[in-house]
Amino acid sequence: MGRIFAIANQKGGVGKTTTSVNLAESLGATRKHVLMVDLDPQANATMGCGMDKHELPQSIYDVLLRGSPAGEVTVPAGECKFHILPADSELTAAEVELLEMESRERRLAQSLEPIRGNYDYILIDCPPALNMLTVNALVAADSVLIPMQCEYYALEGLSALLNTIDSIRRSANPKLHVEGLLRTMYDTRNSLSNDVSAQLQEHFKDRLYRTIIPRNVRLAEAPSYGMPVLQYDPGSRGAVAYLALAGEIIRRESETMRADGGSMAEGWEPKVPPEENR
Repeated sequence: MGRIFAIANQKGGVGKTTTSVNLAESLGATRKHVLMVDLDPQANATMGCGMDKHELPQSIYDVLLRGSPAGEVTVPAGECKFHILPADSELTAAEVELLEMESRERRLAQSLEPIRGNYDYILIDCPPALNMLTVNALVAADSVLIPMQCEYYALEGLSALLNTIDSIRRSANPKLHVEGLLRTMYDTRNSLSNDVSAQLQEHFKDRLYRTIIPRNVRLAEAPSYGMPVLQYDPGSRGAVAYLALAGEIIRRESETMRADGGSMAEGWEPKVPPEENR
């Protein structure tokens, strides 16, 4: 039975979609069967693997709102090594329309259940907001992978996300937990990045991935060519980092599952950095 990861952070511009596309490709490169679900109305993940969001016969909107079977909407992601449930502009209306539907927070979970056994990993690229689409992803997921930049405002947003995860776990999805935090766009020359990284290591310990995604021009360029960085420039630092992340996730999978130690948000308050480091 495939593991479902929600890749979530309500703060935009932290590398969430970049992580979804490149992690899916990297896991696929290790011969894992991977499905990526594009749940962001901007459909950047769909475009980022070479598909035209304006020419889709069906999308995740049809699955969530019209009851189309997910297996009929799932397609190979261009030349990539994974499948995708793509998104288009219709998904913008889904937030309002879902509010009027029965079992609105479980629509995605119910849709993925029949095809879950076909994949080793299902990655859900969430929108940059804590809305009904994100709630659907968290209810469907086994765990949450949180990409974040090492900056102070990202820490503030992390507290809100962790509280939301705890709320979903208590009310709708008891198995939900934080899979790991991923440091993205990391610049070792930035003292604030190093300070925030140290805070994350202190509080989250082994929930913090050892792999760090660096700032990398090739990572930034690849989406404009409609391909993951592993296709665009497989020798780049960005490609090597995401392959390392895939390996780390697979190694974690082989280890004994740790018992969940309760609320991840408990006791977590970001420390205000010195004024000169902001």
